[in-house]
Amino acid sequence: MRVLVVGAGAQGGPCTSILAKDDGVSEIVLADVNLELARKVAAKVGTHKVATRKLDAASVDDVSLAAKGVDVIINLTLPAYDTNIMEAALRSGANYVDTSFGEPSLLDIRARDNVLAQIIENRPLSFDKEFKDAGLTALLGCGISPGMVNVITRYACDKFEHVNRIRIRLGDRPLKQPDVVSAWTPTWSPFRALWGYAVEPTIFENGKYERYPIFSGPEEYHFPEPVGSILLTYHQHQEPVTLPHFIGKGVQYCDFKYPVDTLAGAFVKMGFASSDPVDVNGIEVVPRNLLLKLVQPPVNAFLTEDEDSTRLPPREAYVTVVEVEGSQSSEEVQCTISTPWPSLTTPEERSKVYDKLGTNMIDVALPAVVGAKLCVRGDSDRGVICAECLDARVFLEMVTGMGAPVKLHEVMRKEISFSGLADKQLDHDQSRQTS
Repeated sequence: MRVLVVGAGAQGGPCTSILAKDDGVSEIVLADVNLELARKVAAKVGTHKVATRKLDAASVDDVSLAAKGVDVIINLTLPAYDTNIMEAALRSGANYVDTSFGEPSLLDIRARDNVLAQIIENRPLSFDKEFKDAGLTALLGCGISPGMVNVITRYACDKFEHVNRIRIRLGDRPLKQPDVVSAWTPTWSPFRALWGYAVEPTIFENGKYERYPIFSGPEEYHFPEPVGSILLTYHQHQEPVTLPHFIGKGVQYCDFKYPVDTLAGAFVKMGFASSDPVDVNGIEVVPRNLLLKLVQPPVNAFLTEDEDSTRLPPREAYVTVVEVEGSQSSEEVQCTISTPWPSLTTPEERSKVYDKLGTNMIDVALPAVVGAKLCVRGDSDRGVICAECLDARVFLEMVTGMGAPVKLHEVMRKEISFSGLADKQLDHDQSRQTS
């Protein structure tokens, strides 16, 4: 398998390392607008499999040239470049995988034509026919969330003949005492983090897509320890849009709740997510640009990751919970699945994964690699799909087989009424007495 990885940043390094450790991968082209960064990543990975090149993701021609002869493109850039890279994949005859999609820079996911808007408005998906006709797959959102969350949801939904409700809850908690006062330091793209809190979330309710106010639907949710109780609210994400569309089975409700970030929320409420200039002593200033200029961008931790760092205890605990309600064999059943993905809770587990994959930063990168392998070997539908369209068991088994065991805690619940049984017994006793 020959792979083009577009983007050498926070996920490009781990993704390249995982691919390089795979015997089924013969060549990796790591491309970035910052060629020096790509070279640093390649030097750390340290294998002849990796070639680097300078690439402008805004240029379809540039991406097409870099993709010549590859089997799959893994796009780890901002969603603004998704369409360009998908078009380049079609030109070069390659499959396509990304980890985030359908997010315009505007604070309304329906303001521009994108996959989320097309699903909401029940329109054909861009490039779907073209990828189908070419016998190729464009797999959207195959990271952790969206990605692993969607696969786990599919795993739960496969247990039901009919699905009524899907609820997704993400929680995290620092494992060391935070500073009394801290700066806002998102661990991924500051723009994307701010955008997610500023956009009115879309929820699937009564079979329709509904828009809710930001930070609405507050809920104190109790996650398995050590996360515990966390305040959650509705949050703009892809899952409530794509899951009802692709899962089917009569889904009537799907939501997504995320921990409240009070710093991000305060900035949004004050107007720092706005792109409209304001006058400051005669100078036009864009609030969002000012805030993002002051925010410390996340460093490429992959470049400093080593065997010693793998032995350090994790700084945060993460838990994802998926709740699915539906019916099977005419019985109403609820399935709840929780998972600490990535499931690296001990130094021994972290060291073992590092030895196997060359990184512990697998939460987004490993699902993207697994999705790419499934597309290339033909174990996916053709056309434009999301991670819930993949065979969940095959996906999770492949993740585990590549060295990162998936640990799911699954609980099935159903209500049993004894009133009907008692009535039947009473009728039987009365009949016996009569006879």
